[in-house]
Amino acid sequence: MAITSTRPDTLSRRALNRAFLARQLLLERSPLTTLEVLEHLTGLQAQAPQAPYAGLWTRMRAFAPDDLSARLLDRSAVRIVLMRGTVHLVTAGDCRWLRPTVQPALDRALGPRCWRTLEGVEPAELVAAGRAWLDEAPRSAAELTRLLEERWPGRDRSLLTNALRVLVPMVQTPPRGVWGRSGQPVYATAETWLSAPQASAADRASLVRRYLAAFGPASVADVQTWSGLTRLRETVDALRPELRVFSDEAGTELFDLPDAPRPGPDTPAPVRFLAEFDNAILSHADRTRIIGAAEQRRIMTRNAVIPGAVLVDGFVRGAWSKVKEGGTTRLAVTPYAPLSARERAEVRREGAALLSFLAPDAGEEDVMILPAR
Repeated sequence: MAITSTRPDTLSRRALNRAFLARQLLLERSPLTTLEVLEHLTGLQAQAPQAPYAGLWTRMRAFAPDDLSARLLDRSAVRIVLMRGTVHLVTAGDCRWLRPTVQPALDRALGPRCWRTLEGVEPAELVAAGRAWLDEAPRSAAELTRLLEERWPGRDRSLLTNALRVLVPMVQTPPRGVWGRSGQPVYATAETWLSAPQASAADRASLVRRYLAAFGPASVADVQTWSGLTRLRETVDALRPELRVFSDEAGTELFDLPDAPRPGPDTPAPVRFLAEFDNAILSHADRTRIIGAAEQRRIMTRNAVIPGAVLVDGFVRGAWSKVKEGGTTRLAVTPYAPLSARERAEVRREGAALLSFLAPDAGEEDVMILPAR
């Protein structure tokens, strides 16, 4: 009897795009609350303190800045170094298990070279000293650096501070990240700030499931790019019986949750404005589901600052920035290719809505669509 093999269904680039936009709440704004959206997305990248406000506004039906500020102040959301060694805004509950889960990636990034440079500094001693200082009171980066320099004179102080941030889960306390406020980072341990211990063990299976819910369908390499972890093939293979398996047009194996949304490739996609460093741009090994190779070269700047991006028909077609001129705030949109009259009108409408959120006194005439370049 002939043996037949079944090949996984192939998802086109546009099909992957529409599925991804649906997961990222970019096809249709969500009625979920701020904390529910943060949990669904497994956080938002937040090294630019105000960026998550625009990221939530573009994904939620009704979002006001105070919605997020209040969550930071009541400690139900926190800003902490997580995936890829970058600051993320996550719920308190996610913070407790995500940090132990991605800790190996942070340790690997620090690496043995760090400890050779810091010869004579024992990691356990560094942790004990840092926790003792932070248990006394929240500390600014400058304070921690001074204390570290006094304790280990002659060592590379920036490397000492970075090692402490890697070894000890530290949240950035308010007012950092509060709408309209500024200031240098001030740190507290996650355990003290949240009055709860970190999880005692990593949970790679939950990490993979949560990633697929927000970013799938995806390959093992995609999950690893987002999380910073390696050797996730074993975890994915263990989950294989509960997952759907697809392939992309290049034949790469993709995994997904069975009941996750996968709209048709012809589903209309409205214009959307993504925030700086938005996870939607940075969370796959293969980013072509949302940004082409030429656009990737345009948006990845030398100083590693990822500007706000403009999605047209679901894909990155330009960048945006808020520009202050005297007492006027404007929104400048730079298309990467010419836009049709219909596309320009939609970009202008959505840009005006974003600008009214960022600067309530601005008007539609303050949206500037610059020549394509």
